[in-house]
Amino acid sequence: MNNKKKETLIITIVIVLQTILFIIAGFQKSYIHMDEAYSLGLASYDKTEIQANDDFYDTWHNKEYYEDYLTVNDDEIGEYGQVYENQKNDVHPPLYYLLLRFAMGFNVGKYSKWPGIIVNIIIYIFITLFMYLILQKLLNGKEKVKEKSIILAFISSITMASLTTVIYIRMYALATLNVLITTYLHIKLLESQKANFKLLFCIGLAVLAGVLTHYYYLFFLAMLYLIFAIKYIKQKQYKNLAYYTLTMIISGAISLLIWPYSIKHMFFGYRGQGVISNLLNIKLFIVNVICYLEKMNRFAFNNLLLFIIIMIVGLIIYKKVKKIKQKSSINEIAKIILYPMIFYFIIVAIASPWIELRYIMPICGLAFILVMYYVDKFLNTIFKEKTSNKIIVAILIATLISPLIFRIEPEVMFSDKKEIVSKMRNELNVPTVFFFNSSHNRFLDDILLFATVDESYVAKDLEYTEENIRNILQNKDISNGIVVFINGGQENDDILEVTKNAMDFENIQYLKRLNACDVYYLK
Repeated sequence: MNNKKKETLIITIVIVLQTILFIIAGFQKSYIHMDEAYSLGLASYDKTEIQANDDFYDTWHNKEYYEDYLTVNDDEIGEYGQVYENQKNDVHPPLYYLLLRFAMGFNVGKYSKWPGIIVNIIIYIFITLFMYLILQKLLNGKEKVKEKSIILAFISSITMASLTTVIYIRMYALATLNVLITTYLHIKLLESQKANFKLLFCIGLAVLAGVLTHYYYLFFLAMLYLIFAIKYIKQKQYKNLAYYTLTMIISGAISLLIWPYSIKHMFFGYRGQGVISNLLNIKLFIVNVICYLEKMNRFAFNNLLLFIIIMIVGLIIYKKVKKIKQKSSINEIAKIILYPMIFYFIIVAIASPWIELRYIMPICGLAFILVMYYVDKFLNTIFKEKTSNKIIVAILIATLISPLIFRIEPEVMFSDKKEIVSKMRNELNVPTVFFFNSSHNRFLDDILLFATVDESYVAKDLEYTEENIRNILQNKDISNGIVVFINGGQENDDILEVTKNAMDFENIQYLKRLNACDVYYLK
């Protein structure tokens, strides 16, 4: 078998293995986050929120009413106009939602997590391939470059951050791919001395796709552009600078022609205004950076980043004691990955409305391979390459087994909610009432349960009297009890006591704290 066939076989095996792991993780996913419900609704419904329906509140509905928000129906096949319209009224560009809408068309009329997960699994095939290509460039000159590159690419694709990205039905897998493609193409540009119009055309397409996927992509791109602009100016390659800048301008102009609402979203929408207001909040920035580093440690490094830092500090002390003077050189490829990644991380720490792993997902894989690269470079200043390789292998093995030791699971797997979903679908499929405080509107966080029960009612800002509760439940079969949801800002015990007295129930059983509310069973 020649080297090319051997390389193809190894890559194929890696992709098959990671896909199997992704499918296993997908089967374990038991619930959805509010933003995942938004993804499904924005891709399929005729409004951004189901709560905007005139008949949503204070009316009994069946499960199909809620499931309709999460699915594409027979009469909606081939319709994509609402994707564009919904995203115009939301805060994100439309590219991912178009892909999701297409995938949802293969599972008509019934909610499923799989269209979104399968889209991400397919995207991750390309993520692993581009990570492999980047690593080959980064590790150029090392022994067994291809073998090391595919191993690192594989492990970076199965960290808890990557597994979360795959099973999280949002645009972050696509955003990750955009970042990696852009990075790889810029590495190729770094190696090109003359203007390469084919390469610039590919960069332009990558930029266009990135901007139409997520606005945070621009943070990464901005630093990449600055690096290359400075490089071209220093080397007096003004023609290359002009072509490169023109590529960015044309891509930006085309993106605005396709999606002119990006200006409104970024500068005048509530998210854009939030970013601007956070820019000068130094205290918030420091806290956010620390919190995001903890997220990076837990999910991108499976809780090993702190250990790696401690190991490096110990080896620095060892070098000083042993008076080892050798220094390692850092290649330009590492720099054009590192600087945009750090800039992205810092700006996201300032800009993001919440401390969530999703906002740094696009750089988690790059962070992992870059840390491994720098650790290896540092180890080679102390030990022979064979010893350094053994230490790196030990770290990689620890990365694989640490989720079992620390009991880490992907962030949106929601394994703790598996039981309540099963109960609501089967033994507790009884009339369900959501006592809803509209000032804490996160209904979509728990829409999945309402899409599983036969009868449910969302009582908006109800005055909790026995008469009002009896009116809601009149003519309902409550012989097997009822399920009650209560969201934030309310006195749960008071509501439950009034409900119990109104309907002559004897017992109140606390079932579960969900994403945005508490659930009780009364009988």
